Amino acid sequence: MASMPKTHANIRKLYAFSFLQMTLFPMAIITLFWKDHIGLSLAQILLLQSILSIVMVVMEYPTGYISDRIGYRVSLTIASVLGLAGWGIYTVAGTFGQVLAAEILLGISLAFISGSDSAFLYETLKEEGEEHLYVRHEGRMSGFGQVGEALGAVFAGVLYAAAPILPFVLQVGVWLCALLVTRSMVEPARKATAPASHLAEAFRTARYAFVENRRLRATILLNTVLGIASFYPVWLIQPYMQHAGVPVTWFGPIWTGANLTVALCALASHRASLYLGDRSMVLLFLVLVVAGYLGLGSIGGVWGFLCYYLLTSMRGLRGPMMLSHAQTESPSANRAGILSLQSLCFRLLFACTGPFVGKLADAVGVRQAFQLLFYAFLIVLPPLSLLFLRNLPEEE
Repeated sequence: MASMPKTHANIRKLYAFSFLQMTLFPMAIITLFWKDHIGLSLAQILLLQSILSIVMVVMEYPTGYISDRIGYRVSLTIASVLGLAGWGIYTVAGTFGQVLAAEILLGISLAFISGSDSAFLYETLKEEGEEHLYVRHEGRMSGFGQVGEALGAVFAGVLYAAAPILPFVLQVGVWLCALLVTRSMVEPARKATAPASHLAEAFRTARYAFVENRRLRATILLNTVLGIASFYPVWLIQPYMQHAGVPVTWFGPIWTGANLTVALCALASHRASLYLGDRSMVLLFLVLVVAGYLGLGSIGGVWGFLCYYLLTSMRGLRGPMMLSHAQTESPSANRAGILSLQSLCFRLLFACTGPFVGKLADAVGVRQAFQLLFYAFLIVLPPLSLLFLRNLPEEE
């Protein structure tokens, strides 16, 4: 019991880490930086993103598995060091190769964080007998992250106008603070034995998630598709607003508003889950997705973008609740690995469908693409939702 106060401090430190991780000053201006400061062409930028996607897919599950073996605090510390190195390279970058090196380091950093932070939170709460509060704390952690992203977006343009390199210099400072936070965390006690074969254990974990545990499989499938539903608009909403005649000066505040919507709904996810229950929450997710895409596809006009906030609301409400179900079905020894498998499913689905959606938007227009996506999700989401609900524990 004497160690409880030390591990309990992990919770607020994870809040701080989430805030720092998502406070990305360069993100709102990075395309301008690549084009105007580095001199990259659009073809090189697309190639850069393709390579980064491959790195993330390849590293997602291995880093989660490694995190379960070496500890979550160590993994987050490694991620912070890689983040420092990646953004540090940006402060001196002048060529495509240097930008690529920075992006690869940042991609591996994100892979080490993916799953480790949520697993760290759950194991900390589990050690204190408070895992039933996971949804509340996961929602707060997500909320802090979205607030950090919103603040970074607000100041990005001003910083870039003052000096193009300034957002990257500040980003190095942000990750230095993140490193100090992770170094002060305390690893909770876990039952983790060294497997005879790491490769065999990795395959066994994947088999458990996708074959042996029906509840976990249904959770991963529904969470993946709901995640994709909230992610397509991230890339489509700017050209949508541009075609609708939304003033460019509105773009920053609208982006900030979207992040704050995610943050507020993530904070409310715990209370909403307790009040509505899982079945009503899933129905709410379906309604928000259908209404969001229907509105984006049919309303149009300057104010049509407000339907995007229905999807960001779903994103905030969904994350803590669905992660809680995945956590409940995951053994401590392989918790981060299973959460990374869930992230891997999302990245693979986006990698397979994202280019097609982009080509569709180019061919028929963004508004029409939203209409077609409305029909696609109307077909795909109901059966996945039923599968998830049928596999809920009987007492629920």
